[in-house]
Amino acid sequence: MVSEKRLKVLTWHVHGGYLYYLTQANCDFYLPVNEARTHGYSGKISDDPLGDNVHEIPAEAVKNTQFDVILFQSRQNYEVDQYDILSPEQMALPKVYVDHDPPVEHPTDTRHFITDPTVTLVQVTAFNRLMTDSDHLQTFVIDHGVVAPTAGYKGDLDRGIVVINNLQSRGRRLGLDIFEQLRHKLPLDLVGLGTTEIGGLGPIRHDELPEFISHYRFFFNPIRYTSLGLAIIEAMMVGLPIVGLATTELVTVIQSGYNGYISLDIDRLVGHMKRLLDEPEHARQLGEYAHTYALDRFSIKRFAADWENLFQKVCEKQRMQI
Repeated sequence: MVSEKRLKVLTWHVHGGYLYYLTQANCDFYLPVNEARTHGYSGKISDDPLGDNVHEIPAEAVKNTQFDVILFQSRQNYEVDQYDILSPEQMALPKVYVDHDPPVEHPTDTRHFITDPTVTLVQVTAFNRLMTDSDHLQTFVIDHGVVAPTAGYKGDLDRGIVVINNLQSRGRRLGLDIFEQLRHKLPLDLVGLGTTEIGGLGPIRHDELPEFISHYRFFFNPIRYTSLGLAIIEAMMVGLPIVGLATTELVTVIQSGYNGYISLDIDRLVGHMKRLLDEPEHARQLGEYAHTYALDRFSIKRFAADWENLFQKVCEKQRMQI
C-alpha cells in the first residue's frame, strides 16, 4: 500500500535518466546544489523536464531542512557527501543505497562496501543482487521503469544503432573491441558522450533519443558486463528489436527470435543482424514484441509504486524501532 503522505527524499543528481524516472514517484525529491554545479550537485539541470516535485536546495542549507529518507546513488554520496552536508540528526534518518551496477572488482566475490546493517540496499536487477556479496544488508530489487515515448518504430534506415557513453575509455567490459570489429562488417552507428573520438555521432539529448533511434532497423548492445542499460529498455519501448550478448540481466529480457536476438557467439549475432537488415518486416515484428514486453515489465507506474512502497517501508521500520 502506498501512503498518502508525500515523503521528502534527499538524493543527489548522479544518473540523469534514472533520476528522471525515479522522480515519477509520488514523493518530494530534494537535490543539493553548489555554486560550481559539480558532479552530484547539478540539481535540476537535465535533458528531461524534472517535475514540480523536484526541488533544488543549496548544499549548505541541507542541514536545516527536514527530510524523511536519505537516498544514496553513488559511493561518493555515501562515503563523502553525507558527512559534508548532513546534520547529526539527519545522519540517523532511514538510509537507502541504490546500486546502479553489478560488482566491478570481482563478479562474484566483491563484498559490498557498506557495513552498516541499518542501510537498505536496492539493486536494479536480480543479476546484480545475485552477484553482489551483500548478505549483511537488507536488499530489495526494483526493476527499471521508463516513461513510454511518443515516438514509434520506423526502421527506415538500413543500419543498427549503439548507444553508449564514453565507449572509447571503457574498454572490453563495455564491448569496445566488439563494436570496432563489427562496425567493419555491418552498418552500425554509435551515439553517446565522447563517441566522436572513435567515429561516432556524438551525444543525443535524452529527450530526443527515442525519435532519433526510431529510424534504425535494430538496437545493438555489445556490452559484456554491466547492469541492464536504460538505453536498451528505452529502445524496446520505441519498438526496436534488440541484439546483444547473452550475459547478465539481458538473458531474462530478450528471447531470441521473439523480441530480438542474444548469443555468446559473435558470428551468430552478425548473421541475425544481417537478417534484420535484409528483412524489414521481420525486424518490425520482433520490435512489436519488444515494445509489448517492455510495456509490461518496465512500466513506469509499477516502478514508481515500488519506490514509494520501499520508502514507506524503511520509514515505518524506523518508527517501530523508536
